[in-house]
Amino acid sequence: MPRYAGPLLTRDTAAALLAARDRGDTRWPGSLDLGRSQDEAWLEADGWRWHGVAYPYPGRLKDRTLYGWDGEDFAPVSRYAGSLIKLVPTEWGVPTFEIDGIKMLPTSKASPLDDARRKVALVEPKGKTVLDTCGGLGYFAACCLEAGAARILSFEKNADVLWLRTLNPWSPDPDDATAAGRLQLLHADVSQAIAQVPDASVDALLHDPPRFGIAGELYSQAFYDQLARVARRGGALFHYTGSPNKLTSGRDVPGEVLKRLEKAGFRAQRALDGVMAVRR
Repeated sequence: MPRYAGPLLTRDTAAALLAARDRGDTRWPGSLDLGRSQDEAWLEADGWRWHGVAYPYPGRLKDRTLYGWDGEDFAPVSRYAGSLIKLVPTEWGVPTFEIDGIKMLPTSKASPLDDARRKVALVEPKGKTVLDTCGGLGYFAACCLEAGAARILSFEKNADVLWLRTLNPWSPDPDDATAAGRLQLLHADVSQAIAQVPDASVDALLHDPPRFGIAGELYSQAFYDQLARVARRGGALFHYTGSPNKLTSGRDVPGEVLKRLEKAGFRAQRALDGVMAVRR
């Protein structure tokens, strides 16, 4: 999919742009790619220019919504195909995403990219082949590239999530020169596609599945047996589980995950908001 190269607006960004126009400024310095870079927009009475392209001033924008240029107007970065999926701005600049209003990445204490960086560090990806089971917006993959991973094999099942990645400047581009061919992103259901990954072919694994109620197959003994099969001896795994309240859910999901990973052939323990394991 081609990457989006136009401006991304939040309600706050649009307000700052309009305030600069109302002051009579001819230039507005700021970020139009969610803090990825700083740039300037040139302001005129009836519109503004960025990277040589003319845009109208935006109308009233909603909070917690990102807007991209669709060729005619600024439209929310969202899609509906059975469920509503949208890219959502955060105070950190780096966006999260939601499916039917459920936030898919933690953002309360740190940016989703910094959160991913802490988890990726646990598997020490430098020089390693990494399996990224549920790619999402690609923050695990971005951190693996940053840390010097030799190769990342990343799966993402949802076509709309892959579309969000093309609009998110913080999502890594497999075709970008900085990736140097190290990131392979596949549109596939890892619960099935993992059968095609060779035995003992990966050094590190990152597993960030949707919650159990949505994707129970990714918490199954059969899937963990597959993770053990593809992992080399000594290979490290971080499995995000979140911290579901045992009293309200009636389940200890991290505890269940730990036991199944142990049965599959890992040594496992709780770590951060998930489980850390090493292939025996």
